[in-house]
Amino acid sequence: MAKPRNLFTCCSLLMAIMFGFSASVQLNDHDWYFWFPLYACACIVNLLNWRISAKGYIKHVAQVALCLGVLLFIKVVVEGYVRKIAGLWSLDLAERVVREKTGSLLAIISMVLHLVCLSEPVDVKQRKQRKIIGRGVVAYGMAGLVAFSYGLPFVFFVIQKGEMRF
Repeated sequence: MAKPRNLFTCCSLLMAIMFGFSASVQLNDHDWYFWFPLYACACIVNLLNWRISAKGYIKHVAQVALCLGVLLFIKVVVEGYVRKIAGLWSLDLAERVVREKTGSLLAIISMVLHLVCLSEPVDVKQRKQRKIIGRGVVAYGMAGLVAFSYGLPFVFFVIQKGEMRF
């Protein structure tokens, strides 16, 4: 079985690829100025996870991406509700608001997991005293996020052969 830190690193690299791709396809979108910064920040945080330090700038980038992700998630949920396009729990990737909602939620969860990882003390004695969530929980959370983020489009586009609506 892989060590939690190695699993977290591999999953972070896979999420960085996903967010990097998402950022690149936003450039031809009509509201790219909302989504490009979110996906670019999430990509940077996931790429630089090996260089994480609680005092570094990466924590601030993760916090900015988290706030931006929450704001965009609320924007998309309200837009979907007002236009009656899709429900809150809809995973129909044919709809633009569902794709944007899912992307912002993936960024939010990824940033939360990175911030939890950043909040852990490095010293074993401090970690036992504070009883913080272990790296294994964060690593398996990131693995579940990778499975969902790569599995959902696979099921929709390959198995169901769905088509996007703009």
